[in-house]
Amino acid sequence: MLDDPPLLTIRQTFARPDPARVAALTGAQTGHLVDCMDGRGALDWRIKPLDPANATICGTAITAFAYPADNLGVFGALHQAQPGDVIVVANDSYTGTALIGDLVCGMMKNKGVAGFVTDGLARDRAGIVASGLPVFCAGISPNSPARNGPGTTNLPVLCGGVAVSPGDVVVADADGVVIVPQAMLDLVIERLQAVRAAEAAAEAAVKAGATMTAAVERLLNSDRVKRI
Repeated sequence: MLDDPPLLTIRQTFARPDPARVAALTGAQTGHLVDCMDGRGALDWRIKPLDPANATICGTAITAFAYPADNLGVFGALHQAQPGDVIVVANDSYTGTALIGDLVCGMMKNKGVAGFVTDGLARDRAGIVASGLPVFCAGISPNSPARNGPGTTNLPVLCGGVAVSPGDVVVADADGVVIVPQAMLDLVIERLQAVRAAEAAAEAAVKAGATMTAAVERLLNSDRVKRI
């Protein structure tokens, strides 16, 4: 028989990205970042801002796993977080209890955490909004969790269908949450300027009356389309 796991496993150090490279993604639209990564990188569509008026995040990921109906991993992440970090907690998309409430969000805000993201639920919406901490979650429930573990902090997790490692960059806006792997950070920064330019050109074309993109127009007129 396997031994019981430790209540909490904490990885104390990890490679952090250059803060200037993280800051380069501040204000980037999540859709543009996804385009920089070949159309992928966004968490499950159900993970949305708890307060649409406070829905902007950009920072380095602190990761945690919290067992369903438990949030000990959240406290491990809070303990390890540095100012500007974004705490990302995988909760197996559990919907029986909330993972976090207004008091813990207030503690995160006091520590300088830039935002909180989970595939689980939150509670105490009014208090969280008042705390000023941007929170992205899958919904709201008054039910409360325990703190018995097991949990992990700063180990890779799967949150909202996307692999997240400590040191990745988290960018969120009203559309959702995107994870930029640290290994892709330089490439995404390099591509972002071109994506923004292409988007601006497309927007200008639509405002000028365009009804189709040139690329799709060529495809529709090619021999790859069969007309009957």
